[in-house]
Amino acid sequence: MRRLSLWVLRLIGWRMEGQLPGPKCVLIGAPHTSNWDFPIGLLLFWSLDIDAHWVAKHTIFRWPIRGLLRALGGIPLDRTNTENFVDQMVERFALSERLVFALAPEGTRKHTDYWRSGFYWIAHGAGVPIALAYADYARKVGGIGPSFVPTGDIESDMEKIRAFYADKVGKHPEKLGSIRLRSEAEEAGASSAVPSA
Repeated sequence: MRRLSLWVLRLIGWRMEGQLPGPKCVLIGAPHTSNWDFPIGLLLFWSLDIDAHWVAKHTIFRWPIRGLLRALGGIPLDRTNTENFVDQMVERFALSERLVFALAPEGTRKHTDYWRSGFYWIAHGAGVPIALAYADYARKVGGIGPSFVPTGDIESDMEKIRAFYADKVGKHPEKLGSIRLRSEAEEAGASSAVPSA
């Protein structure tokens, strides 16, 4: 699969780089602005010999592609019932010798005001690194950048993430949202709503 993936990537003009920080990590992918991010992401994983697991809306896990999606590492997520999802993933890490869990913190291909923070708390709870993956459509380069073990100071750690993704361009740049947490988005909204003296 690796050779085929590398051949396809060369054929479409893409180059991949980087490597995983170890056998266990939470791998986040950004920017996420297009349906093309999924096949490019899979080619990235396969070209780097990464057996990744990922979550997607449970509604896409339908016949006739349900089995294929699961075979590709898919885990269905019912967004109306995400209670204890972080705890479930932390437990899965504890029971696994090797686990790469990939997700897009934006949670959607549309513009969003904030990132979901589950990726951070899964990595923190499991004591595993967060690896920063990307698909930069401007340069047609994808890969895995730096990684770090979350400190628990999410605001400080988000600065590292923002700095890394600052120059990465999605397929549809106009859909790119802010790299910030929900609390930061709400704070910014509250600040702009306060009338000036």
